[in-house]
Amino acid sequence: MTTSPPPSGVDVVLPCLNEAEALPWVLARIPAGWRALVVDNGSTDGSADVARSLGAHVIHEPRRGFGAACHAGLTAATADIVCFCDCDASLDPSLLVPFVTEVADGRSDLVLGRRRPQGRGAWPAHARAGNLALARMVRRRTGLRLHDLGPLRAARREPLLALGLTDRRSGYPLQMVVRAADAGWRVTEHDVPYRPRTGASKVTGTWRGTWQAVRDMSRVLNETPAPVEAEGAGR
Repeated sequence: MTTSPPPSGVDVVLPCLNEAEALPWVLARIPAGWRALVVDNGSTDGSADVARSLGAHVIHEPRRGFGAACHAGLTAATADIVCFCDCDASLDPSLLVPFVTEVADGRSDLVLGRRRPQGRGAWPAHARAGNLALARMVRRRTGLRLHDLGPLRAARREPLLALGLTDRRSGYPLQMVVRAADAGWRVTEHDVPYRPRTGASKVTGTWRGTWQAVRDMSRVLNETPAPVEAEGAGR
C-alpha cells in the first residue's frame, strides 16, 4: 500500500527568543515545500538575522510571551494547515509530516506531539511533574485522554483563528486544546522524541518558570466554556 505525499505549502510557526545557536538545526529540518515563520520575540543574540539568512520568514513580535509569539505567527500564516514547533532544537519539525497528513486527510482536527525524553536533561523533573498535573486537569475539564500539552502540533489555520485564542503567555497551548475540545474537534496525540534543548529554557527551565506556566494554564482551565458554534474544525 502506498501513501500520498504530505501537502505542500504548510506554514510552521517557530516562536523564538535568543535561539541563534539552535536555529540552523531546526530550520534544516523543515520539510521541503513548507515555510518557516520565525517569530522573534525580542532576541538580543541575532536570532532574526540568523533565521533570515537561512531562508526563514521573520516576524517581529515586541510583546513578550510565548502565546504572543505563537499568535503573531498564526495571524501571519497564509497556508491552509499551520504547525507549531519550539525553536530550541528539543523537537524535530520533520516529525510534523504525519501530523499534517492526518489533518489533511480529515482524520483529525488537531494533532499533538506527546514528548518522550531522549537522554538526561531532556525534560527536568519539575517541568514533567507540572505537565502531568495539567494533563490530568485537562482530562477532567474536557474529557480528552491526553498525556502531554507539548508545543509540537498541527491544525487548519482558519478554524484555529476562529477559536478566538486570547492568552498571550504560557497558557496559549492549553487554551488551544481546551477551546478545540469545547468546539467538538477531534484531537489526537502521537509520541515524539524530546531532546535536550539548546540553551536555557525561557519557561520551564526553573521551578519558578514552571510554577508561572502552571499558574497561567490553571487560569485557562477556569475559563467559562465558550459556546460551540459548529462541531469540528473541518466539518
